[in-house]
Amino acid sequence: MKDDTESQSTPLGIYDKPQQPKITAIEWIAVGLSFIWLLGAVIFFLILPSNPVEQADGVAFLMTLFAVFMPVAMIWVAATAARSSRVMREESARLQAAIDAMRRTYVLQAQGAQAAQGVEPSVTKKLDEIAAATRKTETALATFSTSRDREDGIRKAPATDAPAEDLTDQGTLALGTPAEELSPPLARADFIQALNFPENAEDAEGFAALRKALRDRQAAHLIQASQDVLTLLSQDGIYMDDLRPDLARPEIWRRFASGERGKAIAALGGVRDRSSLALAAGRMKQDAIFRDAAHHFLRRFDKSFVEFEETATDADIAALSDTRTARAFMLLGRVAGIFD
Repeated sequence: MKDDTESQSTPLGIYDKPQQPKITAIEWIAVGLSFIWLLGAVIFFLILPSNPVEQADGVAFLMTLFAVFMPVAMIWVAATAARSSRVMREESARLQAAIDAMRRTYVLQAQGAQAAQGVEPSVTKKLDEIAAATRKTETALATFSTSRDREDGIRKAPATDAPAEDLTDQGTLALGTPAEELSPPLARADFIQALNFPENAEDAEGFAALRKALRDRQAAHLIQASQDVLTLLSQDGIYMDDLRPDLARPEIWRRFASGERGKAIAALGGVRDRSSLALAAGRMKQDAIFRDAAHHFLRRFDKSFVEFEETATDADIAALSDTRTARAFMLLGRVAGIFD
């Protein structure tokens, strides 16, 4: 059974101390060399014709002793150095083994941590997929829940008191008739697509819808105001494609169109991105041009949506709420406090 002083507990287990024998080969070699040297010195003095120790004075005697025992001392110094070097090599090997064991332990722990962390991204991905599916389900429910039979245009046709037969007999329009009455009304689908702006340079349908919307005076004002605020927001690195707002139900949008404000329509402020809200709020306070453009955009969106809501179905409102223009309204509306 080992003595307690022969081993000590370490984080890696039991560290056994090196068991050095009391007399090693180095000591035996040193003893042998010392014996040979002393034997040679004795023989040397015995074969001399006279005893040099008796004839030598004090200084010569000391020099003789020095010459005899100095090599012996050097032999033992060399033996001690060799033994110390051997011990250091053994300790270095043990230390290297301990370091390697610690390194392996660290690698195993790191791999275990990575394996544990690998579960989190998968869970997060699943949650994102569930959230996306939920939003799609809510949009689908809004699409089919309360569909209404309405006109295709973004606003109601102007009422007229003239009988239909009189209109057919009328050959020309009176002077001062607005130009937009001469063109067909803007379709809701084109209006919604125009508010989302073209996706890229190859988006032919997006550009076609935008051209149609710009020919409508009211829609053109909103699109221009939206383009201005989107450009100003992009200067601070705020892009509508990066926002993932919580979409409100169509009835909440209809409450907004009917004039309700504050907590009743708080769900419209679905933008939760704190950095975007903070940057927009700081820009609103410090930049007068940005503040004027934002308030002008909010007024235009309010006026245009009131007209749009009169003829829009719930599906149309759900589609419009997912456009870049609607996201800008949600963001700036929260900053301006219209949902408070």
